[in-house]
Amino acid sequence: MPGKFFQKPEPAQGDRVPPGQYLAKGFPVLTYGDTPQLNAEDWRLEILGLETPTRFTWSDLMALPQQDFTADFHCVTRWSKLDVQWRGVRVTDVLAQLSLPSHFGYVMQHCTGGYTTNLTLEDFARPENFFAHTLAGEPLPAEHGGPVRTVVPHLYAWKSAKWICALEFLTQEELGFWEKNGYHRRGEPWAEERYGGWCHRS
Repeated sequence: MPGKFFQKPEPAQGDRVPPGQYLAKGFPVLTYGDTPQLNAEDWRLEILGLETPTRFTWSDLMALPQQDFTADFHCVTRWSKLDVQWRGVRVTDVLAQLSLPSHFGYVMQHCTGGYTTNLTLEDFARPENFFAHTLAGEPLPAEHGGPVRTVVPHLYAWKSAKWICALEFLTQEELGFWEKNGYHRRGEPWAEERYGGWCHRS
């Protein structure tokens, strides 16, 4: 894989680059299906699974605390990009606006275009996870998931959903698009949870 667009990590970077990964010299774009073109003002985040449906607008998101954050980004296709600079809203700050019953243990992320990916609520509700709307100081480009995507740095990048449009809270685990098609149900890079392992926990 090393070549024009990728390089082997330096030995000093070994504690930041998971096994089997190469460093990307740019920021590759990998997308299943077409890239939607969405206006920020028209963006909505629907909250599903609650007794009372809830919706966040772009204005609602901008009214929440905004944070700059830097995170490494690991794709299951064996490339990583270090120190990606984002701006957005912590997932925990969005969840704090909801009254989630304790019986919910899972969340399905739904995206414009029909893509889905599943997470445990434990993996989703971490302070390092964000709804990102800015990349490297510029509005998040459509090809990278703009106007809003999730960023879940501790899992492979297919769990960081582009064009996020809904969160569905679940009491039992359901599998998203890639998980149904053979990807790991969780996707932890340091354990190389790339494929298989899509069965429910015992």
